[in-house]
Amino acid sequence: MTTIFTKIIAGEIPGTFVWRDEHCVAFLSINPMAHGHTLVVPIEEVDHWVDASPELTAHLFEVTRVIGVAQRAAFGCERVGVILAGYEVPHTHIHVIPTNSMSELSFANAAASVERDEMDRAADAIRSELRSMGRTEVA
Repeated sequence: MTTIFTKIIAGEIPGTFVWRDEHCVAFLSINPMAHGHTLVVPIEEVDHWVDASPELTAHLFEVTRVIGVAQRAAFGCERVGVILAGYEVPHTHIHVIPTNSMSELSFANAAASVERDEMDRAADAIRSELRSMGRTEVA
C-alpha cells in the first residue's frame, strides 16, 4: 500500500520537512489548522497507530514531544495540541498543532491551502529551534 505520505517521504511529492531520522519524518501540513501545524509520520507504512510496534510508537511520541517544544518556542503558543485520527490517509501520522485555545483543534478549521512562503517561514522557525536544542535530525 503506497500512500501519499510514502511518496512525500520518498521525494516523489514535495514536502516541507523539519525532521528526518531512520524511523520517521516530520513535515508541515498542507491543510494546517494553525501556523506551523506539523505531521510526524513513520517511514514504515503502518495504517493504524495501535498496530505499530511499541518501540516505534515510543519513538514517534518522543519526536512529537520534541517538535512540540520547538513549536512552542518558535510561535509562542499557549499549548501544543496533538491529534491522532487516521481517517484522512491510511498511514499513521500525528498532528502536532501550535494552539492558543481548544477551539483551534478542529479539522473544520483546516485551511484549504497555504502559501509557500508561509510554510517556509514556519518550517524555518521550527528548524531553528530544533537546531538550538542541539538536534541533528533537522531536515
